[in-house]
Amino acid sequence: MRRRSLLTLVAVLLTTLVSAQVKPIVLGDRHAMLKTEQGSRYLLLPVQETEDIAAIAILDNHNNMAQRINVKLAIDRVDYYVPYELKGASLLDIEFHGDRRQKGAVGEFVCWKEMKYSDEFDTTNRERFRPAYHHTPLYGWMNDPNGMFYKDGVWHLYYQYNPYGSQWENMTWGHSTSRDLIHWETQPLALEMDWLGAIFSGSCVTNGNDVVAFYTSAGHHQTQSMAVSKDGGRTFEKFSGNPILMTSDVADFRDPNVFWNEDAKVWNLILAAGQEMRIYSSRDLKEWKYESSFGKEYGNHSGVWECPDLFPLTSHLSPLTSKKWVLLCNINPGGPFGGSATQYFVGQFDGRKFTCESMPKVTKWLDYGKDHYATVSFYNAPDNRRVVLAWMSNWQYANQVPTKQFRSANSIPRDLGLFQSGEETYVSVVPSKELSALRGKKMKKPTEACEIVVDVKQNTEIVLANSKGEQVVMRYNQQKQTFTMDRTKSGDVSFSEAFPSETVAPTYGTIKQLRIFVDRCSIEAFDAEGKMAMTNLVFPSEPYNMIKVKGGKATIYEILK
Repeated sequence: MRRRSLLTLVAVLLTTLVSAQVKPIVLGDRHAMLKTEQGSRYLLLPVQETEDIAAIAILDNHNNMAQRINVKLAIDRVDYYVPYELKGASLLDIEFHGDRRQKGAVGEFVCWKEMKYSDEFDTTNRERFRPAYHHTPLYGWMNDPNGMFYKDGVWHLYYQYNPYGSQWENMTWGHSTSRDLIHWETQPLALEMDWLGAIFSGSCVTNGNDVVAFYTSAGHHQTQSMAVSKDGGRTFEKFSGNPILMTSDVADFRDPNVFWNEDAKVWNLILAAGQEMRIYSSRDLKEWKYESSFGKEYGNHSGVWECPDLFPLTSHLSPLTSKKWVLLCNINPGGPFGGSATQYFVGQFDGRKFTCESMPKVTKWLDYGKDHYATVSFYNAPDNRRVVLAWMSNWQYANQVPTKQFRSANSIPRDLGLFQSGEETYVSVVPSKELSALRGKKMKKPTEACEIVVDVKQNTEIVLANSKGEQVVMRYNQQKQTFTMDRTKSGDVSFSEAFPSETVAPTYGTIKQLRIFVDRCSIEAFDAEGKMAMTNLVFPSEPYNMIKVKGGKATIYEILK
């Protein structure tokens, strides 16, 4: 009898859980409301990525609008779940977009059967392509790195983030911290959307004990706003005088990058305005004076200019190269092999005007792969280092890469310098020294996460392959001074016509050694002296566990995760 009673109790509990599914109030063929139950931390929302967005207005207990989010609620299948933290939300007002005649009755959508209340959200990795040693979000979509700074031994990384799906939407600043630039700890959301708009890219500076964030408020127009943190960058209070900077002459007016200019003894701000960069100055970080613009007729103009950065550098390769200023200019589209990429300009800056030392038509690229974009640097990095991270993807296919729980990773951290080749000054790119701590024992075969060091001769070919016949071919040609990477047969290339590709980089002289970082879905190749960098995503059906090298010698190191 006792066993039967226990079974009966379990059955009752299960019946209670099933009957606790949400019950929408259907108001039309596109409109429904949902009154939330109190007592749970999250409402788990089922997502179907091929669907149109559902616009959700969240109301509090007083019927005040608390938030607006866009979620691709599941119509006939569930790809994954995303958590919405209720925090007093009492009503969800949901408007479905798209042609409902092809979807059936709103009340029959699978989302109502699959929504769940929960006090927890499982972030256990379910993706075989999630990198082992690159930064990724626990879940959801990530693109541009934002507001990076170093303070009190901690590296702070903010990033464009969608907490409510693994495709671009709902732009918010996510936040991660690290003490070694390699191992990252996820922090609570830093800046969320408000009535001025979504939170687009920007920067952070330290001003005494405060951390001040500058970002684009992307509403009907793009304006610039600021927020202040009193606790080291963990929480921010938005400035009551927002927006602090506006314009009416261009639609694309965004991505403010702020820094203290020690030479001019002023704060400078540089932002992207269409296909040029605009420079401002300030004494108090609140009132900004327009100083000058740069960009007309310079470099590549095939797409919109975005995510600028401006900083001084000195050479670690050439004693002839003194301190110069570098202006990073991310562009989409217009990259050397299609889609998004990072170009840069070298010159001088006096706090008011940037003067490029190259001829206007000269274009210089920071990385010659297809998957290196939105490159920006950490503010206040120690030892006068200029450390950068990039978004490791391309707008041509970023929303379609074969992952679901999350999308996108950051590149490995890199240190920048200068070198001379002919009459031109270029930016050198080397893996940051912190990556050396990841080197483990030497191995005979490559694995899904390893570093490969290749001592090269005049012409060298490196083939990474697996038993499925998938391969990535890299070639160094000393006579042509080029390095190429061919990923046309690298694995799954079917999700975009723009993905299968061969990328080619100039080497600006002889390469003696290559450093190649392999992770589960990426290959980053560097000239050990910094004269060439190339980053490409790959999605093999099994890890590359074979290597063939012609014209060189490879040493493979285990990566300690």
